[in-house]
Amino acid sequence: MSEFSESQKDGVSFPTLSRAPRPTGHEVQIQYRTLSLHVESLVEDKQKAVRAQTTDPASAIRRIDVHRLSVDDVYTRFSTSPVVGLESGAIERRSKEGKNIISSPPTQYWKKALNYVFGGFNFLMWIAFIVTVLSYEPLGASNPAAFNLGVAVLLLLVIVISATFYALVDWHASRIMNSIKTLIAEDASVIRDGKHQTVAAKDLVVGDVVTLAMGDRVPADLRLVQVSSDVRFDRSLLTGESDMIPGTLDITSENALETRNLALTSTFVVQGSCTGVVFAIGDKSVMGRIVAMSGKTKLELTTVQREIWYFTKIVSTLALTLFCVALIVWAAWLRKTYPGYATASQAIINSIGCLTAFVPQGLPVCVALSLTIIAKRMAKRNVLVKNLATIETLGCMSVLCSDKTGTLTVGKMSVQNVAFFDSEHGLQDIKERFSSNDASAPEAFKALHQVARLCNGAKFDAATEHLPVEERQAKGDATDTAVLRFAEGLSIPSLDVDSATLLGSYEKFFEIPFNSKNKWMLTAVRRRDGPEKHNAESWMLVKGGPDVLFRKCTHVMKTDGTATLLTPAALSTIHASQERWSSEGQRVLALCRRSLDGLDVAPGMPANDLEELMHSQMYGLTLVGLVGIRDPPRPDVADAIKIIRRAGVRVFMVTGDFKLTALAIARQVGIVTQQKVDSLKEMRASESARRFLSLRAPLIKPAEEDGDRALVLTGDDIETLEDADWNMIVGNYTEIVFARTTPEQKLKIVEQTKARGDNTVAVTGDGVNDAPALKASDIGVAMGSGSDVAKEAAAMILLNNDLTSIVVAIEMGRLVFDNLKKVILYLMPAGSYSEFIPVFANVFLGMQLTLSSYLQVCFSITNDVVMSISLMYEKPEADLMLRKPRNARTDRLTNWQFFVQVYLFIGLMMWPSAMSMWFLYMKQQGLGFYDVILVYNKWSDGFKGFTIDQLTGFVNVGQCIYYVTLVFMQYGGLLAVRNRRVSILQSNPLWGHRRNLVVPVGMVATALIAVVNLNGPGLQKVFDTTPIPGMFWGIPFGFAVAILTIDELRKLLVRTYPNSIVAKMAW
Repeated sequence: MSEFSESQKDGVSFPTLSRAPRPTGHEVQIQYRTLSLHVESLVEDKQKAVRAQTTDPASAIRRIDVHRLSVDDVYTRFSTSPVVGLESGAIERRSKEGKNIISSPPTQYWKKALNYVFGGFNFLMWIAFIVTVLSYEPLGASNPAAFNLGVAVLLLLVIVISATFYALVDWHASRIMNSIKTLIAEDASVIRDGKHQTVAAKDLVVGDVVTLAMGDRVPADLRLVQVSSDVRFDRSLLTGESDMIPGTLDITSENALETRNLALTSTFVVQGSCTGVVFAIGDKSVMGRIVAMSGKTKLELTTVQREIWYFTKIVSTLALTLFCVALIVWAAWLRKTYPGYATASQAIINSIGCLTAFVPQGLPVCVALSLTIIAKRMAKRNVLVKNLATIETLGCMSVLCSDKTGTLTVGKMSVQNVAFFDSEHGLQDIKERFSSNDASAPEAFKALHQVARLCNGAKFDAATEHLPVEERQAKGDATDTAVLRFAEGLSIPSLDVDSATLLGSYEKFFEIPFNSKNKWMLTAVRRRDGPEKHNAESWMLVKGGPDVLFRKCTHVMKTDGTATLLTPAALSTIHASQERWSSEGQRVLALCRRSLDGLDVAPGMPANDLEELMHSQMYGLTLVGLVGIRDPPRPDVADAIKIIRRAGVRVFMVTGDFKLTALAIARQVGIVTQQKVDSLKEMRASESARRFLSLRAPLIKPAEEDGDRALVLTGDDIETLEDADWNMIVGNYTEIVFARTTPEQKLKIVEQTKARGDNTVAVTGDGVNDAPALKASDIGVAMGSGSDVAKEAAAMILLNNDLTSIVVAIEMGRLVFDNLKKVILYLMPAGSYSEFIPVFANVFLGMQLTLSSYLQVCFSITNDVVMSISLMYEKPEADLMLRKPRNARTDRLTNWQFFVQVYLFIGLMMWPSAMSMWFLYMKQQGLGFYDVILVYNKWSDGFKGFTIDQLTGFVNVGQCIYYVTLVFMQYGGLLAVRNRRVSILQSNPLWGHRRNLVVPVGMVATALIAVVNLNGPGLQKVFDTTPIPGMFWGIPFGFAVAILTIDELRKLLVRTYPNSIVAKMAW
């Protein structure tokens, strides 16, 4: 490989972008600023130099002096070379010093343990445990009831089991998330043994020469030894400031944290390119020391977890209030009015039901379990979700702003066509006609090859250069890579067109990488064999967007290599080729050049002066030719777009490509389906669009009855838009293509869309230019093959670049919310409502407790939990992806329809059914309705001719009957909440697309728990449980069937009359 090829940079430059500080890095930013101040203090106070010998992080950073060395001294200190880098022997020796990995901050397990033990509803269990112990001793007097002690032990066991479960789920979820994160390859481009190589970032050693390009994460602490004139770093992860920091070769501050000739670990190159020598790795890097200082990670609640926590606070407050009210009523009224009705110990143990009845213990378990289930499903699809909140938000997505290249398309570009002013050639045609030694070829190919090969930001990996061109690994932009492969494979013997010869004949002395704002790349080269280098034949070579470069061209090259004036007629001819290719979905590039002969470029001219000089010479270019590059749509994208749109999500294309190219791809993948596509002028004249001009922001959204309307806008159009225009765009159109956009415009599109219609906006992207929009969106989705900057800004990464993963993520987001709603809906009617009624009847209606405290606790923490867990394994309902997206700002986990279903429908069937079983049994024993209600302290020895032992026996059996009735009625409750609209006949748990065998397993488990509770000898002795007559095992199944049947009729009414009152009340 020639020297020219070795010196090529693989990055492209970018305009200045303002990026918001990362909210998750406050701890890092605080520690960084603290360190900087301490280092500054040490620099100024020479008398404190002795502290430099300590292990204090500020002192360790104070000892960094590599930024004070000259570039040559840096190479000398680390025994490395700018051309050869480190040799294999040195690498092997230095690798023994450790891996370039920053150790995770130590976990504060004691805080986690406290959260497991006292978090969720466990603190209510602790209160119940403490008062139960008090009811046994000392309030149990001289003969404390073993029942009370048994309930206390049970409550303690509940706490232990709950805490253990939370810990196991947390550990398992963390393990899954960590395993997914390892799928992201973090690589570094280095020079070793004289070759450019790509190695794992963790294998870097001190002294490695690392090359960085735009979009790369800095893999270790580097001393910059070579920089492009426009190189900029994003240090916001460390500083919290969004301003981009320029890189320099010279020291700008004595403080190592403030000088600009160091590149620190985990910062990003957002513009330009550079080379640096590694001076610190892993825990010895600045970031490593900051992580060690912070020593903690902060727990952040997700959206659903916040709602659950809010729900928990309400339930807990209500439970504690009712518990206190029950005790106050006993102390102030019952104790005096009906002496002997209940002792203090009995009053406490009976009132415990208020605490246990209102605790849906299965809810925290299901919330914790949801993370594990979702993480597993995401892992199978190679999707890295940084936190659960991402999944929840994806379920609310209403607009998806998708990049084109690499997201909707394959991302593997290839040159298909070449055009000169007076001829066009297909790639296959070129190979067949001009590659033989005796074939004559048009002279223009020589100039085309020169621009394509020398003005290129991509490069081949040295390790694959022996392979055929198509199989070589290349690093760089996909467009540059396509042109590079074309130029490298172009061999025309009759014109001496050969890449190796070309690279050996020219050297590059200046370059302006591709810039998304300018949309072109410039390279200045001179021949190596000139008598005086600065007077040798030299060329300005430019490659970029035709619409930008045509304005700078005055001549156009013919097929024979001669140039003619670029007249309006000639430009019209060229435009025709460009638009024809674009309408076929091809990306079109213009290749231009002009001679720099006679231009005085003094040796050693500063890079900034040289850049100004080149900008001043950007005129009078000769258009050498056009190349058409094809990047076909991904085969699965069209189906994915169809599903996403069917789910009520609008898909906008936001791309930097030419308008016709973008529109062609949008039609191919289904983003645009309408034949008529409005322009900006047509939109402003549209009456349907103008109706959105004066509407309030939340109301600016398309109506279902309006149908689909399509719109295409360019970057130039966006610059002229006002707020009224954005109202019409967001409100009137469902199919939008934004073409020829800059990063600033993409950010504006996201912000304007979010500001209207209560939209939840997701953005996909893979480049540095996508990072601001990714960060500003509600859900940023980066591609696994994208830049490190994009991955850092995104909330979710598609490791296999598969857009269909977004479909799965949307479905999972909706499913987790749906299933948690079902869990609460399942738990509340029986687990709270029907358990509270016995306590209410005991305190206010003078009845014996129809469900003992033990059975209340047992039902809440065993039967209910076992059954509710099965709901977390439910698959999506058939209409889940046909519903409108949930409005994250207004749609809550619980609403008025939810409480109607709980308290006025399901609950209103359950507790009367259970209570009727109590009265039926008592009737069989000769005790009528008025013999068991309002009796208070009359329930004593001799009441209605029964001994106290007989009466107690009746109560014990009645409590077990009430318990069994609840257990089996929950079968109907569970089957009722599995489907919101669809009948169980089309969606049952045993077979079909929504088969969930965890449901029957849970049913069997809850029945076995009931059998053990009633027949376990130890339980009978301590908790007074007892077998019940056989008929009371059968009747509850009838109640379950009735509940399910009535709910099926409700669903039928909802489906048949979707505008009825019943439908409006449906949850």
